[in-house]
Amino acid sequence: MEVIILRDANEIGAIGADAIAALLARKPEAVLGLATGSSPLAIYDDLNRRYETGLISFGQARGFTLDEYVGLPADHPQRYRNVIDEVFVSKVDFAAGAVQGPDGLAADIPAACIEYEAAIDNAGGIDLQILGIGTDGHLAFNEPGSSLGSRTRIKTLTRQTRSDNARFFGGDIAAVPTHCLTQGLATIMGARHLILVATGRGKAEAVHQLVEGPISALWPATILQLHPHVTVLLDEAAARRLQRVDYYRETYCSKPEWQGI
Repeated sequence: MEVIILRDANEIGAIGADAIAALLARKPEAVLGLATGSSPLAIYDDLNRRYETGLISFGQARGFTLDEYVGLPADHPQRYRNVIDEVFVSKVDFAAGAVQGPDGLAADIPAACIEYEAAIDNAGGIDLQILGIGTDGHLAFNEPGSSLGSRTRIKTLTRQTRSDNARFFGGDIAAVPTHCLTQGLATIMGARHLILVATGRGKAEAVHQLVEGPISALWPATILQLHPHVTVLLDEAAARRLQRVDYYRETYCSKPEWQGI
């Protein structure tokens, strides 16, 4: 796990976008895992600018989103398929239908989850997955206590997660759905490269557990310690609880220039 501590969201966006640009340069048909929420916005903004200036193309790429609320109408602005389209997909040149998400309106939820897993497998798996982390350590919508071997399925959101997400629903926790569909922890671990973004003091304890704590279902993101290629992009506030912060800075500053992330 590589921990990179940066000054602000702009630097985080640039590093994340560099990794995606490098991937697409060597594999234009790459499969990207796309997270929603506030954490990855700086990466998407940077990629949007690169596309507008002709530096990058997603014309052959594919994408899969991490999760989706259950029961939100198809045109609801907070439906994650609509969110990712607004902030990223519609601003670049993905082909029609190239980005898929779990179907939160499916009549048969278990079957829809199986189909989503199959779609990822049929695409050859995810090359690079963007991730955020919840204040309680949840990854995608894998809440504390989730199976470390889980696959795409329905989950009940904790009150903490619903409270954290109420800001997207006008501050009304009652408007936040109780259920979601989410890629499981084992599904996420199948991606070849994971880039996790965390900013702000509110994420500091979750980041500490992710990087330096024991692997535990109580902090689902700690499963990433077992992945061979994880990059954690942090601002100063999110890194404030790390015990080995000086080592992480030294490691990043002294790494070979050719190594990338």
